[in-house]
Amino acid sequence: MFKVDIIEQCKQNNRKAQLQLYNQYCDGMYIVAKRFLKDAVDAEDVVQEAFIKAFTKLHQYKAEVTFGAWLKRIVVNKCIDFLKSKKHQLVELDEVHLKVVDTDKDDKWLVDDAITLNEVKNAINTLPDKYQYVVMLYLIEGYDHQEISEILDISEVASRTQLSRGKGKLKELLTLKKNGTRY
Repeated sequence: MFKVDIIEQCKQNNRKAQLQLYNQYCDGMYIVAKRFLKDAVDAEDVVQEAFIKAFTKLHQYKAEVTFGAWLKRIVVNKCIDFLKSKKHQLVELDEVHLKVVDTDKDDKWLVDDAITLNEVKNAINTLPDKYQYVVMLYLIEGYDHQEISEILDISEVASRTQLSRGKGKLKELLTLKKNGTRY
């Protein structure tokens, strides 16, 4: 069965097609949710809510992007809504104090070869929320600043600045100090 056929059948409330689509995407969407929420139960809940919303809003899907990308956007938005509801407010910076940093040298995300992927993930998790979300959306999820500004309801300038500051904090956290240790 082609994906287009599955989606069309889902639009007609075919439960088998919905289950097939769910099984195809649930693991990937759970991983996305887990990156944001850390708690497995919360991530599962958000993924369930995202699928419910996706199935109820499936008539709005126009195949301008892949179904997975459309669903991922719903999951990310649901995660952010969940975090906001838990009082993890995203703090918008006063744009008067922001500076945009977009030079080639600032686009390098190089870290020492001795640093592991887990260390990078742990460092991202220790960033303040306002930086962490932008860094995750940009680096891990692959969104651009326009999309991030829409998702987080901040300006593109704030997105660029928070990414720049988050990147600076990440570099601090990942910089090897004396004799190859961070102490």
